[in-house]
Amino acid sequence: MTRGYPDQIYLEQMSHEEVAAALADGCTTVVIPLGAIEQHGPHLSLGMDADHADALAERIARSRGNTLVAPTISVGCSSHHLPFAGTISLRPETLEAICVDYCTSLARHGFKRILIHSGHIGNFPVLKDMLGRLREAVPSDVEILAFVDSTKWIDTWRDAVREAGGDVSAVGGHADIAETSLMMVIRPDSVRPDRFEVGHLGGLSEADLELMWKNGIRSVSQNGVIGSPFGSSHAIGEACLAAVAELLSKTFESEAGAAGARR
Repeated sequence: MTRGYPDQIYLEQMSHEEVAAALADGCTTVVIPLGAIEQHGPHLSLGMDADHADALAERIARSRGNTLVAPTISVGCSSHHLPFAGTISLRPETLEAICVDYCTSLARHGFKRILIHSGHIGNFPVLKDMLGRLREAVPSDVEILAFVDSTKWIDTWRDAVREAGGDVSAVGGHADIAETSLMMVIRPDSVRPDRFEVGHLGGLSEADLELMWKNGIRSVSQNGVIGSPFGSSHAIGEACLAAVAELLSKTFESEAGAAGARR
């Protein structure tokens, strides 16, 4: 929360005077959430990743304090989902250009720390690749941090599902028990329990991943689900949201400390 503006964390809902006042009062950290508009099996809406990213950003901002949330970049890099109707995918260079424009705009106004995370794991390699160039695009006193560790993210989901009493084998990373459960918390009207279907079970091997990136997700899952939504619950969703929000917050704090020590 920002001092003086306790209920305002969303940049686009504030006036320019309110943003300027928050900056002058020391609120110089901003979160940029990245999402995707892509298929999530027969039972979840296309906007799931954008909704997820936005929900995580709010939790991060409120737990940190003195942090604002920039508008979610809702469309991401989802070419491997394009065979499914409705999916919209940006080219990596397009997403990078948008991120550069976000970061340079925010830096110009006085934000000194920019935190970027994605609700769509498919954006992670693109974000990792562009991170150095994003940092070069802003002044040297502006810090840009991004979370890009997909293994740690999935492992955090597995731990959260286990602790909430769910079936860990149903965690696959896409339209699974974790994503379905967290959408029961974020946007319950977008979940279609009567359309639950089991997808690819078990971890994706390196060969599976290479096949998916090359030929699309249908090459490893005909219905677009990796994992299973069966057993999803509100309790599991709360656990997954809390665990990943904590993971992101702690990672950003650790990286910020390391960056400060190098200066």
